[in-house]
Amino acid sequence: MLLDLIGDRRVVFFGGKGGVGKTTVASAAALALASRGRRVLLVSTDPAHNQGHLWDRRIGDRTVAVAERLDVVEIDPARTTDEHLAQVGETMRAMMPERLRGEVDKHLRLAAQAPGTHEAAVLERIAGIVTDDARDYDHVIVDTAPSGHTARLMALPELMAAWTDGLLDRRARSEKLSAAVRGLSPTGKDTVAGRAEDPVDRRDRRLRRILLARRERFTALRETLADPDRCVFFLVLAAERLPVLETVEFHAELTASGVRVGGCVVNRRSPADQGEFLARRHDLEEGFLAQLRTELPGLPVVQLPLEAGDITGHEALERFAVRL
Repeated sequence: MLLDLIGDRRVVFFGGKGGVGKTTVASAAALALASRGRRVLLVSTDPAHNQGHLWDRRIGDRTVAVAERLDVVEIDPARTTDEHLAQVGETMRAMMPERLRGEVDKHLRLAAQAPGTHEAAVLERIAGIVTDDARDYDHVIVDTAPSGHTARLMALPELMAAWTDGLLDRRARSEKLSAAVRGLSPTGKDTVAGRAEDPVDRRDRRLRRILLARRERFTALRETLADPDRCVFFLVLAAERLPVLETVEFHAELTASGVRVGGCVVNRRSPADQGEFLARRHDLEEGFLAQLRTELPGLPVVQLPLEAGDITGHEALERFAVRL
């Protein structure tokens, strides 16, 4: 049922409260899609990566193949932030007088510890994957961080695009003022030709190109997230009180950000026919699922059973993927 809900959508997010099995569900879905002949990229954005433990092999910040037609990458927030700030620093140094380049380094050291820097860097990396790398794949499956972190990440494309638009607007006003000042020639002659190779003009054009490219990247990501034909988000949870309550809140935050939620995946459902203890547990879970359906009417709910053993390695994931 879950694969039917995914359909042909290229970008699929799995999120929810920590410890409910997001990584297992996302990985199994990716493997199931790959077994159907699709090219799939599985991306982990959770700083506490578990893909390597799940696949029982080393996985890092560079794409590796874990199965036929299935590649995996774990985004390293620290490395992504370092690379992001290095690019920013290179641009800033090229635009600043040599005497101020030490101030650039100081600014970057402070920026590395500033709130939101990691999220912005990871968002740019996700934007690059979704808008560029996705061309090589039929599906990009994103295994996200716990819900609070992911909710902020989903809201960032809109904020970053607006912030970049503000920078472009200020740049435009600054460039007009600079052009007007430089055009005041004491001789009264036209100075346009002399300004063609002006270093300030070259700097302004380069900065504008950088800002425009960044805005286009965030705009493309925002459009993808808001397009129900291209993107869908699944909420993974356990049939327990707190995960249900958090899922309802998370659903509201995602829909407010324009992200389509395709359904809920209730993981580790207790069996009703394996003893009195589990049967009582199953009945308790039924009450929580009734609450979920009341709070989120019409939203599909996929239920996956509690497994007897640990799900680790390719074969275990294949067995689990059959249930999807």
